[in-house]
Amino acid sequence: MTVSPDPAYIIFGIKHSGKTTQGRLLSKKISFPFVDIDEIITKQTGFTPRQIYFDYGPEKFMSAEEKICRVLEKKCSGKKIVIATGGGICDNAPALMRLRDLGMFVFLEVAEEIAFNRILEKITFNDDGSVANVPAYIARKEPKTEEEVRAVFHDVFTERTARYRSFVDTIVPLEDVSKEENFKTLCNALGIV
Repeated sequence: MTVSPDPAYIIFGIKHSGKTTQGRLLSKKISFPFVDIDEIITKQTGFTPRQIYFDYGPEKFMSAEEKICRVLEKKCSGKKIVIATGGGICDNAPALMRLRDLGMFVFLEVAEEIAFNRILEKITFNDDGSVANVPAYIARKEPKTEEEVRAVFHDVFTERTARYRSFVDTIVPLEDVSKEENFKTLCNALGIV
């Protein structure tokens, strides 16, 4: 098995791109520990990232995210590890700065339609005009229809994809196929056999 000279793989991507799934598979394949920043935030605060973002605002969430990244920076420097980030970390420069020296930044890039359909599968449109189970960054815009949800998501997807592409080391295009097939694509991109 060939592994990058970088001790860590930091996995980025839009919500529902497969960061946690692919990160866990990669961790198992190369025998590196795995951490998910969103899971750590939930464990440390008692609130999901969605709850923090929606109830207390994006600034409070980004502060919690940066705090976790600061801890990871100290604890994981020079260590072999796979880290899955949250979908919006590209908007959090202080958090990114904490992770930069840990290893290789890997962007799992999925087509907009694939990511939107994964989000749409979880959404419920209620009779009272409210929308449930929508990501917090979309919910804050209070969309009422699928078209409105799609419009908000489109803007965020476009902005975040451009940001990710601007700072990552490796871009891995994933398709709407099984997680195993996408994992082969990831391993090929990273030179892991």
